[in-house]
Amino acid sequence: MTRRVFPYVPFTIEQDETATPTYEAECISGDVIECGEDSGPHHDPEPVEEWMRKHTQDTGHARYLRIFSDCAVIQPPAERGELLRVNKATA
Repeated sequence: MTRRVFPYVPFTIEQDETATPTYEAECISGDVIECGEDSGPHHDPEPVEEWMRKHTQDTGHARYLRIFSDCAVIQPPAERGELLRVNKATA
């Protein structure tokens, strides 16, 4: 049997600065059935927080699922990236 060894490469995961994150909240208050009302998606957290305050004032509900989504980019370490670039150019 042949053994293969894969080296550990410390990639980094970063937020994609070219994409705008999305913020949202959903009311999950309720004894038997959750309320289910939501703020809708926004590109800034402030309107979501304001919706939560207003919804609490109107209904007395105080439990929310906060949702944040963004795009991520995985980057190889600088020396690995250079190696990949050189190998691509010679392939």
